[in-house]
Amino acid sequence: MYIFRKAPLVFMENIFPLKLCCRVRLGLTLINSYLLSCLHLKPVPTALAQVDREKIYQWINELSSPETRENALLELSKKRESVPDLAPMLWHSFGTIAALLQEIVNIYPSINPPTLTAHQSNRVCNALALLQCVASHPETRSAFLAAHIPLFLYPFLHTVSKTRPFEYLRLTSLGVIVETGFHRVSQDGLDLLTSDLPTLASQSAGITGALVKTDEQEVINFLLTTEIIPLCLRIMESGSELSKTVATFILQKILLDDTGLAYICQTYERFSHVAMILGKMVLQLSKEPSARLLKHVVRCYLRLSDNPRAREALRQCLPDQLKDTTFAQVLKDDTTTKRWLAQLVKNLQEGQVTDPRGIPLPPQ
Repeated sequence: MYIFRKAPLVFMENIFPLKLCCRVRLGLTLINSYLLSCLHLKPVPTALAQVDREKIYQWINELSSPETRENALLELSKKRESVPDLAPMLWHSFGTIAALLQEIVNIYPSINPPTLTAHQSNRVCNALALLQCVASHPETRSAFLAAHIPLFLYPFLHTVSKTRPFEYLRLTSLGVIVETGFHRVSQDGLDLLTSDLPTLASQSAGITGALVKTDEQEVINFLLTTEIIPLCLRIMESGSELSKTVATFILQKILLDDTGLAYICQTYERFSHVAMILGKMVLQLSKEPSARLLKHVVRCYLRLSDNPRAREALRQCLPDQLKDTTFAQVLKDDTTTKRWLAQLVKNLQEGQVTDPRGIPLPPQ
């Protein structure tokens, strides 16, 4: 059990359901005054906006009650893009984060054995969408990370069932990791076609938009102390194209950090595991092409080639499909990926010792 130093409430399974007297004390008037005073919310200019805001306060209050929580989750997840300060409201309101964590923990028994239903998946995805909102907001991201809340999502990433409820659950969980670590993802960085998902999953995934550069070092350090890399590699190997793309993007972001690159290349076992999965993905992409997924695979290879030891190993294990014209048609309109691929080949050729006939010699 984790103690959340900066979270609004220590999460314990036996605190729910909250007693009726507690819910009364957490009435609408108290929440309104607390939020307006502590969060320094600006006055709402129109009467209509005031009504909408009152509904937001009401739905936040209703999260505390198991009887009203499901509808509140649905309504708040719909409004999270249109209420800029929803994240601080959720984080600082009494019991809200604990209620969202309870929604996550409640479906643990349904993932092993895999009995998760579409209704259960949709409900927990709505809770994850609100956590994603908290993870992406600059005022709450650090506290969210310090509370180690992403660890509650790791059991979902362990799942291997290919049914839609599980796939949406994994994708949404990956989306929370993306928002926690790297905020919004640009279309150039991760061009995910959320039209591939139903409306709820598209809204919950929430991993499109403009990339906002943030201080990622704290996040990288946190991720490297967890099992996120093997979890991403597992999804990269066996997930759907969309979840593979998100997992590969997370690995790419870790590799782009100097600490992350050094960590993965520190031992042969770590590097070989990453290289093996990337190689399998290239082989699969040669049979079932995906330009958006190939882009991130190539970028991972290019970054690995920046490490001297990894570069030597890649000279021996880089898939032939990246050296010939296998992907020429797939990349014909993608100048960025073609440039990365050319740079990768160049990196592997530089410093290579050859005999007088031009044949590469093995390293001494």
